[in-house]
Amino acid sequence: MADEMRQLLRGLDVFVGDIPNFDPEEAPDSPAELFAEWLPHAVRAGVREPHAMTVSTAGADGNPTARVLILKDVGPEGWQFASNDGSVKGQNLAERPYAALTFYWPTLARQVRVRGPVVRESAEAAAADFLARGAGARAESLLGRQSQPLGDLAERDSAVKEAQARLDQEPELVAPGWQLLTVRPESVEFWQGDKERRHTRLRYLAGADGEWRKQLLWP
Repeated sequence: MADEMRQLLRGLDVFVGDIPNFDPEEAPDSPAELFAEWLPHAVRAGVREPHAMTVSTAGADGNPTARVLILKDVGPEGWQFASNDGSVKGQNLAERPYAALTFYWPTLARQVRVRGPVVRESAEAAAADFLARGAGARAESLLGRQSQPLGDLAERDSAVKEAQARLDQEPELVAPGWQLLTVRPESVEFWQGDKERRHTRLRYLAGADGEWRKQLLWP
């Protein structure tokens, strides 16, 4: 089994299709600007869910956990996502308010990595984010049981149905503990893959003066 799995993994293709060029000399002054160029490119290239990102956190014990979330917004202040205080990531961030984000767009052989401290946005911003979610997502979030043991799927479906009925009665209801969070980047790396493995890596480092410093990295 081990040999079969190894052969399967080594036989999988990577960097299939046309890979775009990336000239770091033409990169804009800030990482948010370059991300604003790369994301629409991923959309036009047909990358599925290009706004999905792996969010990695660690609690007081230092053990990392990761999950895929949807990017809510990005701008000069940072990259935003949402979470409930009672979730594992919420608990991690309460103990250690720092996160790493990873985007990977295989069609373009591109990866973006963001690292930095995490800050909470206002209660008003969090409420607006929650109310903009779909009905099913809001109902699930109202349960407040994320990552807790579940007896069976019927129990889940019954609880979600009750939450949906509650939302029908209170359409402006916001889940307690819902937070809109912003990663204030200390570093952002843009990685462009190459079929010959001559990958291009450009890292932005935040300076104390608020300016960004660009740095090439070895593959």
